[in-house]
Amino acid sequence: MQFQIKRDVLLKSLAIAHNIIERKNTLPILSNVLLKVQDKKLIVVATDLDLVYFEEISNFKIVKDGSTTTSATVLYDILRKLPSNLDVEFNLQDENKLNISAENSKFNLLCLPVDNFPNFMEDFKGNGIALHSEKLLNLLNKTRISMSNDETRHYLNGIYVHLTESNKKSYLTGVATDSHRLSSSSIPLEKIQDFKPFILPKKAVFQLCNLLQDGKENVLLNSGDSKIQFKIGNSRIISKIIDGKFPDYKKVVPQSNNKTLTVNAKDLIHSIERVITVSIDRKEGVKIALKKDQIQLFVNSTSSGDGLETLKANYNAENLTVGFNSRYLLDIASEIENEKLTMNLNDSISPVLIQDDSDKQSYFVIMPMKI
Repeated sequence: MQFQIKRDVLLKSLAIAHNIIERKNTLPILSNVLLKVQDKKLIVVATDLDLVYFEEISNFKIVKDGSTTTSATVLYDILRKLPSNLDVEFNLQDENKLNISAENSKFNLLCLPVDNFPNFMEDFKGNGIALHSEKLLNLLNKTRISMSNDETRHYLNGIYVHLTESNKKSYLTGVATDSHRLSSSSIPLEKIQDFKPFILPKKAVFQLCNLLQDGKENVLLNSGDSKIQFKIGNSRIISKIIDGKFPDYKKVVPQSNNKTLTVNAKDLIHSIERVITVSIDRKEGVKIALKKDQIQLFVNSTSSGDGLETLKANYNAENLTVGFNSRYLLDIASEIENEKLTMNLNDSISPVLIQDDSDKQSYFVIMPMKI
């Protein structure tokens, strides 16, 4: 195997590949990235057995076909430290040694046989669902903030992706919850597709978000019995899905909260960030007093003091005081696209519905906390 490629072209691919690989692997081959030159394409593959990243690159010069595997982290670090836009030449000397040269730099990396690399191909049937990458990224960003870290409830460690219907329209909907908060976001679909709901694991969510940052290509989503594939241009992410049943989340979405608060989202974020400065333990929360034309945010820390912020707001009911986990509230407020954030409340202990007038297909639910 021998080829020449621009440093920036391969670095972009390896940036994702090396993130997929686990730092501590019991199987040495899983620390490696597969490089394969075939049919006038360079194929780059990385996997941790649960998640596969696959990309075909055509913008390079081929000298000789072939394949090998070498350390993804070492190769990534080498390319990262080379000057931008440099031509880098790869030459597989023998089965165990890959020569890399660029201008004044030369490296010899150890390799492992390609035969040891896991089989990553999967047969996905059906036409799949075509999605705009920017809309999918928006869905993932708004829902991932509520994914759980509790390993004992593994079915909450990801995003539940399923089809929903509203006003005779079909939607691809993502939902995540950690039982303290819930996020939901939907994308309208042109037509109903054969589609199995699935729970996308947390690691796949983050890597998919990285891949979607450019937002130029459409995404083709194909679901299988135990795996899901996202095809974006010449790249693919194939992930195992979480084996478990997602809870009936609709039961916790408030339907009759009649107290409405409207406040500037950015002002709320800045006020929370200032007032929680006095709190060493962010779990102490922020107490919000709602009044007709203003809200007061109060934090009282037993170890460092207290802080108070007053904000202009519109509130349509009797005075109410409610406490929230400040980080949860900040996460939600940061995803609001509209200038205003709308909160629908019932009392100081019931779930609170938060909506965004600029995105009617998304909503958030947050549980108050006792302060």
